[in-house]
Order: sequence, then C-alpha cells, then structure tokens
Amino acid sequence: MPDRSRASARHRRAYWTPARQCQFLAALMESGSVARAARTVGMSRSSAHRLRHRLAGTAFDRQWEEALIMHAGLTADPLIWTAARAAIDTGAR
Repeated sequence: MPDRSRASARHRRAYWTPARQCQFLAALMESGSVARAARTVGMSRSSAHRLRHRLAGTAFDRQWEEALIMHAGLTADPLIWTAARAAIDTGAR
C-alpha cells in the first residue's frame, strides 16, 4: 500500500507566490540574510537562490539586490528604518 502521507505532503508543497516573494524581500531587507529571510516565509535558502536565478533580470532580482543595499544602509542609519518599512508595507498591498 502506498504511503499517502508522502503523497499528500507533495501536494502541500510551498510555492513562491507573489505574496511570499514580497514577504521574503521585506525579511531580507530586515535581516540581510537569505537563509533567515527564506525561513521566515517557510522556504529554504537554496530555493530562494534558485528562484532568483530563474527570475534573473526581473523586478524580483533587482529588488533582491536593493533589499541587501537597504539592509546595509539601515544598519548604518537605523533612523531611516521606519520610512523604509512603511514603503515596503505599502507596496506589498
């Protein structure tokens, strides 16, 4: 008899939805860590890198780079965090 729990687990596999991509980018900006940001949205670091590779040259790819640049700026000047977070929250809706 086949193991139905494995079959149903495959059907519940997480995907990189547009909402999950936005949440990942926000978490990436906050943490500066691809692994941590991916875990935040229930995905793996390697899955995030595969997505970026697949979407090379797209808005997601550019926003990934911008998130890392913004993280560096936020760590240098935490006072701009509120404005940056507000911009992301507004854009994710």
